[in-house]
Amino acid sequence: MRIDPRPLPAVLPFLGELPPLLTRLYAARGVTSQDELDKSLARLIPYQQLKGIDAAVDLLVTALEQRQRILIVGDFDADGATASTVGTLGLRLLGAAHVDYLVPNRFEYGYGLTPEIVAVALQREPQLLITVDNGISSVEGVAAAKAAGLKVLVTDHHLPGDELPAADAIVNPNQPGCGFPSKALAGVGVIFYVLMALRARLRSLGWYDKQPQPNIGELLDLVALGSVADVVPLDANNRILVYQGLERIRAGRARPGIKAILEVAKRDHTRITSTDLGFILGPRLNAAGRLDDMSLGIECLLTSDFAQAREMAAQLDGMNQDRKAIEQGMQREALAQLKDLPLDSMPFGLCLFDPEWHQGVIGILASRMKERYFRPTIAFADAGDGLLKGSGRSVPGFHIRDALAVVASQHPNLIAKYGGHAMAAGLTLPEANFPLFADAFDAEVRRQLREEDLTGRLLSDGTLAVEEFHLELARALRNAGPWGQHFPEPLFHGVFQLVEQRVVGERHLKVVLKSECGAVKLDGIAFGIDREVWPNPTIRWVELAYKLDVNEFRGQETVQLMIAHIEPR
Repeated sequence: MRIDPRPLPAVLPFLGELPPLLTRLYAARGVTSQDELDKSLARLIPYQQLKGIDAAVDLLVTALEQRQRILIVGDFDADGATASTVGTLGLRLLGAAHVDYLVPNRFEYGYGLTPEIVAVALQREPQLLITVDNGISSVEGVAAAKAAGLKVLVTDHHLPGDELPAADAIVNPNQPGCGFPSKALAGVGVIFYVLMALRARLRSLGWYDKQPQPNIGELLDLVALGSVADVVPLDANNRILVYQGLERIRAGRARPGIKAILEVAKRDHTRITSTDLGFILGPRLNAAGRLDDMSLGIECLLTSDFAQAREMAAQLDGMNQDRKAIEQGMQREALAQLKDLPLDSMPFGLCLFDPEWHQGVIGILASRMKERYFRPTIAFADAGDGLLKGSGRSVPGFHIRDALAVVASQHPNLIAKYGGHAMAAGLTLPEANFPLFADAFDAEVRRQLREEDLTGRLLSDGTLAVEEFHLELARALRNAGPWGQHFPEPLFHGVFQLVEQRVVGERHLKVVLKSECGAVKLDGIAFGIDREVWPNPTIRWVELAYKLDVNEFRGQETVQLMIAHIEPR
């Protein structure tokens, strides 16, 4: 692992009366003006800039006025679950008479609005179908819904294919011709924007002349959770949404379901960070969609009864434990496939398959293997009927969805279908095509990347001076976010004397360190260490990449280093 300095602009911007360290951290993350640090809702990009927003609101106003039956079709991940919840609760708040949701079971129907899902949806006799976090590639599904006489509103954030569905309205910042400046909205962010636009239209129509205007800001905790869990870039607009949602959670105003999941995870809601959304709440919510049916996760978020929420949160937590066990077994099997392969002869693009692997966990497996080997990775599972389902994760500089498009164009009929983002993608292909696909994918990765691109690299914000290891700075860094994708939490590096070391749990290394000059004693923890290396009493000096954090134990707060990388010196 290489530790490189994070690039800085030649001239640091003026960001107000900030400490020099914070100015440098923000500048290194692309912040160019003080306005970008304003996290008030008034700074959100106006909804009017979204293409298709007026047509979408027209459909919804008609649906509300005519008391139509509205059915929301979501996705089976945390973004889809929160988007389904926000759509359902938000439309009810705004006066919709009949709102329900439907989430495809990933093992029966796969992703998106397929004709098969439309057939299931028709059993509920909807008049308006709304997709959230999917739909932009559902050409056949939308056609089936239209043929059945339904109105269709597509809200999505994924990249579109060559053909758009013939929906009555499409809201997606990534659709052709959309001038919305932030292309990074999550699916839950898109439906929240639609609700903002709908509330404004209803206000102009006089709906709230004789009744209080609904506060859709109550949904921001869900928007924050879905945005972080979906790992969308936290640009200035998304940082506002996430910050406002975190503030609601910290103030105790979160949905009962979010409170219950935090309780079962033993997390104090007053101290929650964006990292907790991604690593504590997101996985427990995702576990339902990965192993069973995401409806449990949505019901947990929808309920206003805390006792019910607590019961469902416990089920989600149990599912997450099961998911971890399955994932660990799959990791061992994947490593066994690669153990005899020298690194210099390993494919640039890794494709892994085992007929026993779990469809719902292959995305996590791909992510773990990508992190271990620093190369684009796709893990496949048996999807039945002679098909494989793959989930891919990429490395910086390699757009995996576009790479699949290149492979598909060069090898017609090799891939049945695909979609995704720059860093994550999914696909389906006949099992017989797996060897040819693996070769074609590796060739495309080799065409775009060089060997030096496949070296693990951490970007550091520099070293901290001895006098900077204090609680005030740790608290300031915690509150300076929200941190996340493309706006990473500050990472520092340095050489330390290793005073104490012990393993806690299964693979966590607790250490006591001294600064290089020996003036300061610090606690640190590294998660998921290699048990073949640690602990090692012969190692006295280590180089670390770390985050400065606040540890609370029995009411006492102390500085703690969250170690991202540790190696002997």
